[in-house]
Amino acid sequence: MNESDSIVIIPTYNEKENVEKIIRAVLGLAKPFHILIIDDGSPDGTGNIVKGLMANEFAGRLFIIERSGKLGLGTAYITGFKWALEHKYDYIFEMDADFSHNPDDLPRLYAATHDEGNDVAIGSRYLTGVNVVNWPMGRVLMSYFASRYVNFVTGIPVRDTTAGFVCYKRRVLETINLDDVRFKGYAFQIEMKFTAYKIGFKIKEVPVVFVNRREGTSKMSGGIFSEALFGVMRLRWDGWFKKYPAMPKD
Repeated sequence: MNESDSIVIIPTYNEKENVEKIIRAVLGLAKPFHILIIDDGSPDGTGNIVKGLMANEFAGRLFIIERSGKLGLGTAYITGFKWALEHKYDYIFEMDADFSHNPDDLPRLYAATHDEGNDVAIGSRYLTGVNVVNWPMGRVLMSYFASRYVNFVTGIPVRDTTAGFVCYKRRVLETINLDDVRFKGYAFQIEMKFTAYKIGFKIKEVPVVFVNRREGTSKMSGGIFSEALFGVMRLRWDGWFKKYPAMPKD
């Protein structure tokens, strides 16, 4: 296996238009990254494209876990987190397959954790205004005010709580009980950040520009946002009464 301290987890479902391009973009960076694709049984052949690249070009840097169907974003990342911990990666990233997250920003998230000493780095759309390109205005407003709602209810000092472009240090994912994470959709993103915050991990937001996908089909739905909005009240309740794990000693 080629050496890297960093793994980028990319969940996929019907991403044949994007998956090879995103893999080449990430693995072409000067900083060496590895990639783990979590594919939920894509009927369009996404998994076969990945396996072909693994066999022909990127052995030891590209990996795949194939699941039987659409099991949810949160469970995909939990599966990837456990695999990454088992394989001894120190920096574990979340990233979309559709280029809404710019691969060139990966080294910036890495620097915020590796060089600056933060435990979690978030690629934030809302740290310096609203840095979103090609989204309908209604969706921009829904996302922005959802994050403001989360701030208000939970008190978490993160401006982009639903962001899906994140770097976790290994010790964060080792400390959080991943089997206790309850949400499967975009509330998963809020729950992970809230839990890291309640434990006391150091979180930094790194400003990024989010670009709506150019190819393929969005997986967003009203139900996903509903889970996030109503799940926040449960997180606030947990914040009052739940006992969180202790911060690990350095």
